[in-house]
Amino acid sequence: MLFYERPVALNRERHRLLRLAPTANHYAFAAKTNAVPIASTEFAEAARDYPIVFVGEEGGPFNVAALVGLRDQQNLMVDDEGQWAAGCYVPAFARCYPFVLAKAENDDKLTVCIDEVYAGLSSDKGEVLFDAAGVETPYLKRVLEFLQAFHAEAQRTTVFATRLKELGLLVPKVINVERGGEKQSLRGLWVVDVAKLRGIDDARVIELYRSGYLSWIEAHLLSLGSLVRLVARLGDAAQVSDEAGAISAPVSAPPTTH
Repeated sequence: MLFYERPVALNRERHRLLRLAPTANHYAFAAKTNAVPIASTEFAEAARDYPIVFVGEEGGPFNVAALVGLRDQQNLMVDDEGQWAAGCYVPAFARCYPFVLAKAENDDKLTVCIDEVYAGLSSDKGEVLFDAAGVETPYLKRVLEFLQAFHAEAQRTTVFATRLKELGLLVPKVINVERGGEKQSLRGLWVVDVAKLRGIDDARVIELYRSGYLSWIEAHLLSLGSLVRLVARLGDAAQVSDEAGAISAPVSAPPTTH
């Protein structure tokens, strides 16, 4: 339930008069996370702006996330005004807010929930969720379709991540950040080991190709180059490193002469 402070099941009686109008600082809810879950269908777009990493612990479930920050409780893509960085891809999970599909305790059934603390919810302006008869409006129906589509793709992505772990293709990645005498390390991240990928047998290659996983792996590997963009957003005062050594922000191109 990342982002959500007070999610409650959407109810046609309780929320009959509810309207939704995004606030000027809409993405403030995501300002204190450094990773956002993403689905495989987003890899191509997300790879241009963020490192795509696998998240999990040895022996536990694995998922995939877009890395949007390098320190705890810091999203480098959301500014002080609660706006997402202009021109950068916004992960679908963040676009779902303030709605989410969730399971009730001891119940596998998915329920549509809404975060009641969101300031954009009121009874006087914005998109109507239910009509006078308590029927879902076209707007809410589109929201539900989006939530269901994302959930289905997220499930496929979890299967993908789990399979790569089973094949022994994932290795841990630790990112160390030092700034102003303060040191932090991001752990629980995993990436595909290229050497291990090249060493798998032909049957596994065919399996990964037929399932579409190879293209997802390629997008993941390409995305790791986006790590330097996050480093650049931290500023010159930060020192960032991983297993391979120091990670530097890209050097600006020299001015063109004519």
